[in-house]
Amino acid sequence: MLRLYDPTEGTVRLGGVDLRDIDRASMNRRVAIVTQEVQLFAASVRDNLTLFRPDVADDERLRAVLAEVGLAGRLASLPEGLDTVLGSRSGGVSAGEAQLLAFARAFLTDPGLVVLDEASSRLDPATELRIDSAIDRLLTDRTAVLIAHRLSSLDRVDQIAVIDDGRVVEYGPREAMAADPNSRFSQLLDAAGVSR
Repeated sequence: MLRLYDPTEGTVRLGGVDLRDIDRASMNRRVAIVTQEVQLFAASVRDNLTLFRPDVADDERLRAVLAEVGLAGRLASLPEGLDTVLGSRSGGVSAGEAQLLAFARAFLTDPGLVVLDEASSRLDPATELRIDSAIDRLLTDRTAVLIAHRLSSLDRVDQIAVIDDGRVVEYGPREAMAADPNSRFSQLLDAAGVSR
């Protein structure tokens, strides 16, 4: 979906268009990803948010997005605000704050497709609660793919694909699969002690 690899057979389509027919710049404007490992650069907060593309957003929008993900207080505490230089490898911010910055990046692109790959796995429970409503807003009226091992994070999805050894072994509506005691998803929920 992110076109890190092209399929060796078949096609992956976004909006009905084969991804191989979409130029990367156009795709980067339409697809956002938040992973469990956040890459921060030895650069300003502004550059870390816009990924060095000053045309992405003005400072007012950057501040609004940081507030939306719960980082307004942290921004206010930085000595040079948006111009404060962060270290690489999350230097100067906690793992949770780095994750929230990654969510802010996604908000800035206003994507049609959002991929969350274990996106809240590094968040402590208090930070996760702060961003839950932001995630709901990010996913509203968008297609999202949530990749998760922590099954409780799948409460907001409509469809589930259970993957085993690189293959989809079960696919269907989350509620129906959770209610079916014979479904792999239901058995995973039981094993994890996750309520339905």
